[in-house]
Amino acid sequence: MPPHAASTTDRIATALATLGPVGHLPKAPGTWGSAAAVLLAPFVFLPFSPLARGLILAGLFALGAWAAGRAEAALGRKDPGCVVIDEVLGQWLTFLPFAMLPVWQIFAGLLFFRLFDIAKPFPIRRAETWLPGGWGVMIDDAVAGIYAACALWLARWGYVAFVAGHSGRSMM
Repeated sequence: MPPHAASTTDRIATALATLGPVGHLPKAPGTWGSAAAVLLAPFVFLPFSPLARGLILAGLFALGAWAAGRAEAALGRKDPGCVVIDEVLGQWLTFLPFAMLPVWQIFAGLLFFRLFDIAKPFPIRRAETWLPGGWGVMIDDAVAGIYAACALWLARWGYVAFVAGHSGRSMM
């Protein structure tokens, strides 16, 4: 973005939308954005109550929609790849239903979210057209996060059932 073409507000919004340098890392900015979300989650998302997490996500959705919309306008592109704040929303939505997650489940959540965000099964691809501007940028990752949360829940359930079946006791 040329410095003379964007206002200070546009530069702040773009920096927020790209998570500073994260969205500009080489190759697969969405994966870098998801990785940043995973690294931040144990400190700024997972320790909170379900209600607080819901409020964090609502605030992130609104702030992200504003920032992504301003970044789209400033960069002159629809849903630019460097905008990765939507990955934070989707990744954290993946973790929303769970009180505690061991490292393997956090990693599985990252993989599930990236799978759904990249493959975009129905209705994820269409979701970005449901809302205008930055809202559309955010909503498809929210839907991918919901799919990933369901997949993670199934993986956790399958793991518990497998361990319980092989150890003769129930474990969670």
